[in-house]
Amino acid sequence: MPRGKIPEKVEKRIEKLREDIRYHDYLYYVLNQPEISDEKYDRLLKELKNLEEKYPETVIPSSPTQRVGGQPLLGFPDVIHDPPMLSLDNTYDKEELLGFENKALRILGEGELEWVVEQKIDGVAVALTYENGFFMQGSTRGDGVVGDDITRNLKTIKSIPLCLLKDSRKYPYLEVRGEVFMPTRSFLSINKEREEKGEVPFANPRNATAGTLKQLDSTVVAERNLDIFIHSYSSAPESIKTHREALDFLKGIGFKVSPLREVVKGVSGAMSLIEEWSERRNKLNYQIDGLVLKINDLTTRKKLGATSRSPRWAVAYKYPAEKKKTKLKEIRISIGRTGIATPIALLEPVFISGTTVSRASLFNPDEIERKDIRVGDTIIVEKGGEIIPHIVGIVTEERDRNSKRYIFPRRCPVCGEKLIRPEGEVDFRCINLQCSAQIKGRILHFGSRNGMNIEGLGYVLVDQLVSNNIIADYADIYFLKKDDIVSLERMGGKSAENLLSEIEKSKRQSLERLIYSLGIPFVGAYNAKLLSNNFVSIDELMKVDKERLIEVEGIGGKTASAIIGFFSNKKNLEVIQKLRRAGVRMGGKEISKKRDLPFKDKRFVLTGTLKGYTRDEAKELIERLGGRVTGSVSKKTDWVVMGKDPGTKLDEAKKFGVTIIDEEEFKRLMKQK
Repeated sequence: MPRGKIPEKVEKRIEKLREDIRYHDYLYYVLNQPEISDEKYDRLLKELKNLEEKYPETVIPSSPTQRVGGQPLLGFPDVIHDPPMLSLDNTYDKEELLGFENKALRILGEGELEWVVEQKIDGVAVALTYENGFFMQGSTRGDGVVGDDITRNLKTIKSIPLCLLKDSRKYPYLEVRGEVFMPTRSFLSINKEREEKGEVPFANPRNATAGTLKQLDSTVVAERNLDIFIHSYSSAPESIKTHREALDFLKGIGFKVSPLREVVKGVSGAMSLIEEWSERRNKLNYQIDGLVLKINDLTTRKKLGATSRSPRWAVAYKYPAEKKKTKLKEIRISIGRTGIATPIALLEPVFISGTTVSRASLFNPDEIERKDIRVGDTIIVEKGGEIIPHIVGIVTEERDRNSKRYIFPRRCPVCGEKLIRPEGEVDFRCINLQCSAQIKGRILHFGSRNGMNIEGLGYVLVDQLVSNNIIADYADIYFLKKDDIVSLERMGGKSAENLLSEIEKSKRQSLERLIYSLGIPFVGAYNAKLLSNNFVSIDELMKVDKERLIEVEGIGGKTASAIIGFFSNKKNLEVIQKLRRAGVRMGGKEISKKRDLPFKDKRFVLTGTLKGYTRDEAKELIERLGGRVTGSVSKKTDWVVMGKDPGTKLDEAKKFGVTIIDEEEFKRLMKQK
């Protein structure tokens, strides 16, 4: 059909779908703050896909249907995926499953297919590469073609073998792919801790996993107890003819694979498993949002191939999110450390997906207004892969005729000061810096593991210290005496001494940690690292102007304004002066060398085993001098450092004409600088 013949209504719908999908992609992949369920997102994508198939002349390269999905995160070296990490077609309909199989049969011209059924882990896709049996690199899927090198973080996951078992060293190169996930118990524990600190809890384990894997501090990752299931591979021994055999082979050399890997005849043979796991999944200590069906025979897979987005030999059946009715008893406002007022719905307890639900996040005032949520309403709560449930609708016919629209409070429920809504923002804020809820949140943030790492400074203790007017800000921590602490509940003499020792030790923390701990808006761990690499002390950072801050790669205008605003606040400066008087290190000679970065913006690739350095030590040395270590060789690579038994990266370096140096040359290069 010529372009001019496409109905205007269709063109507008296609553009609207693309805009909506891009918006939700940004919320999900970049901000890790999804607004809609997977099911709703999949419906949007499917509608767009169907319209583009009906009107192929409308397809454009930037359409969401022409990509795998996601974006590489900032702050990690790039990794090229070859072949690309494709996503799976999915459905919520059993008839569509049969249709998927029939499409494959039409291409093959065969009568029956054998499928392997696995759990569909609701996690984060990663690729792991091994050279001669040793774990060399791990990366995120990113956009399917380019991901992020997160090797250090993945090394903290105990179920990822650093060295493979048996005779796996005879395979010079092996790449496997899988899903990293956070066990449910770990997720609930982390969210409890975040709520106690006044921080917004993670929406679900998948988001918590994504946020954990982008941490720049691997010790944080190690503490979060992540796990992994491996589900595919780049190559397998020639003797292996089926996917089930390959999974058993991977398990045999040390990988954790899906506990469900049942072989069935035809898609119809998987129907009983789909029904069975609909209930069983609620008893697992990890989240699965469906089952994956993969054609078992590897030769058949090659015949079917793949589209630009997904393979033709695998499909996911996803379970619809479970919904239940209950009553909304109360809307309570929680105040975080930055003053954001978050509405929380308190519900009559209802049993959904294996757990009893009594509260749900309402996100912000706009959400309440858009859905017209009122206290006393009968509401519909949804809980699919979302451990934290959310309200998806109101049963208006059951609404009390005398009910009134909810009016968001204009006063802080903690301190009574006025709540304001800055122009262009969705949240109301308490701007009273002396609000006890904010004070407690700031102190907890200051002493957190990413901050000054003060062991023992938990929510219960901070609550008592602030409520009893013993401290009023985080600088007061350094003026605590033993007598101030021992009189508090659950704090004896030994506990007080241990805490004071931790507080004293924290005075020598790095500039990077101090910057993070101050709680400057928009300055997380990554931005704190950028600032500490460019400024030698808090004093220098306090004096810089906005133009100089924006010159720092990665610091945008909004963050720069927040930094200027923070150091322009008289009360903040008074707290910093107290920290100085207490002896907290504000920077010093040991970081002044960061100005001298001889390898700034230079790219290194490491291949093979180095005698004098571990992979992490070599990487740290390069980064200390301003360089970047990337996971793959390209024309932009400056040096390839070659150790013993180098892998395919050496051939790539020769192909691109990149300078290759051995370990001795590398040592000389480092010493010269």
